[in-house]
Amino acid sequence: MSIQIWTWILVGITFALYIGIAIWSRASSTKEFYVAGGGVSPLANGLATAADWMSAASFISMAGIISFGGYDGSVYLMGWTGGYVLLALLLAPYLRKFGKFTVPDFIGDRYYSNTARAVAVLCALLVSFTYVAGQMRGVGLVFSRFLEVDINTGVIIGMFIVLFYAVLGGMKGITYTQVAQYCVLIFAFMVPAIFISIQMTNNPIPQLGFGGADAEGVYLLDKLDGLHRELGFAEYTSGSKSTLDIFFITAALMVGTAGLPHVIVRFFTVKKVADARKSAGWALLFISILYTTAPAIAVFSRTNLIETVSNQEYAKVPDWFTKWESTGLIAWIDKNNDGKIQYIKGNAIDGKKPIFVGDTRGTHGQRLVINASDSKNELFADRDIMVLANPEIAKLPNWVIALVAAGGLAAALSTAAGLLLVISSSVSHDLIKKIIKPTISEKGELIAARLSAVGAVVIAGYFGINPPDFVAATVALAFGLAAASFFPAIVLGIFSKEMNREGAISGMVVGILLMLFYMTKFKFGWFGGGTNNDWWFGISPEGFGTLAMLVNFIISITVSKFSSLPPKEVQEIVENIRIPSGANKAHNH
Repeated sequence: MSIQIWTWILVGITFALYIGIAIWSRASSTKEFYVAGGGVSPLANGLATAADWMSAASFISMAGIISFGGYDGSVYLMGWTGGYVLLALLLAPYLRKFGKFTVPDFIGDRYYSNTARAVAVLCALLVSFTYVAGQMRGVGLVFSRFLEVDINTGVIIGMFIVLFYAVLGGMKGITYTQVAQYCVLIFAFMVPAIFISIQMTNNPIPQLGFGGADAEGVYLLDKLDGLHRELGFAEYTSGSKSTLDIFFITAALMVGTAGLPHVIVRFFTVKKVADARKSAGWALLFISILYTTAPAIAVFSRTNLIETVSNQEYAKVPDWFTKWESTGLIAWIDKNNDGKIQYIKGNAIDGKKPIFVGDTRGTHGQRLVINASDSKNELFADRDIMVLANPEIAKLPNWVIALVAAGGLAAALSTAAGLLLVISSSVSHDLIKKIIKPTISEKGELIAARLSAVGAVVIAGYFGINPPDFVAATVALAFGLAAASFFPAIVLGIFSKEMNREGAISGMVVGILLMLFYMTKFKFGWFGGGTNNDWWFGISPEGFGTLAMLVNFIISITVSKFSSLPPKEVQEIVENIRIPSGANKAHNH
């Protein structure tokens, strides 16, 4: 059977499973809608957290970034892994004990202020919409290639699917859907990795295979370094980013993780604090399977791409190349008119995507573009295609290629659903119920939650069609926003009795505005724009969240020192949430 038929079958089966679970576990109360009724087992919650955590950025884009960036790309691996550990050990148990299942709810109550709550709602919406844009782009990518539809159509199809089970099931439906999605995505990620590891190094364990030798006895990483040197690229295992920027990106991803509202809320779906700790451990185990495999897939796909495309005649390139070319995510510009693909250092095109001249073909059959750069490089390949194209490049069976498509959709949709729930609960629970209309009935709040989820899907779809960057970079910006706004307010709220509302509000406002300014200046060209050479202290927009977070901490602590202490009852709550369960009868707020 063809790849397209296999894709329809596997995607159809998985979608039917997700929708069936959503119908079976539909939410009938706000507690079920927001926190799945609070009765999920640690194992199921660990699986769901892993699926929620491993978004399209982890599944589709992370290996692609490492594949093109080599050593520099590893910051995403370190930051996201370390960030989950930080969240699980430092914050989650305390937030769970505090008993508030949304970040704005925690901030509103801890800082005894509806103004603080409103600022937190605004920050949660900014973080979640930036993050969900990356997921919707991931959905569009998969649909555009494997179902052979336009990328924008793919985003719209994904919108309808995620809307159905997020709005119907709420957190209850999302939790059990995510358990199924984890199983699909990890199977889809590992099967081709094992196949290609055997193919390239005769070792079935990808984590060992990419450090092993090929049939000729050459170590794979040495071989890739050699290919890079021949083509004029920096060695794969050496970096070009400054140590400062690597540190700042890693730190921004770590502390941004700890402030991500859609991950934090998962710790409220279990019965007690001990279960929250257990589910964090399970999730870390499940996450590590994918995260230790991603560098291997990066090496396999990079080696295969160079060996099958570089210096090849376009007339003889494999089918996968021309099929991806039709999506606009790979392009070849014959600058020296020799009919061969010359892949060397430099940008083949100006801008982020090739602008094709309709379906007009050149002398050698290539699609013509109107935004070619002056560089001699003739190949443009979007980083986000590497994981999805990898099985095709390696000539794996069609069912494996289709399986990866189903896995990519599972990863993108699981996280998108979690984010949409954060957006809808921020609007219905934190904004409407807590600030605008405290007398609203439970039924009214549930309707408001579902309507805000519908609105969120529409906005998310727009950003998926018009993303600021490739998937992982878009997601990295969301982490920067979370680091700049939430992390100091949460940490100081748990560990400092003296931190008051004036300090927290000032810090969050300054932090988020500083990050937004830097992000829009260097990613969108606002405020006069700027190039990489204009970065402050040489820090990229993906790493700037760390600097904005430090400013937030300084502002928060300074302002709180010059304003009144929090009320005595708030200080007592802070004392109580740090006492281990059972050591003292905790004040259950």
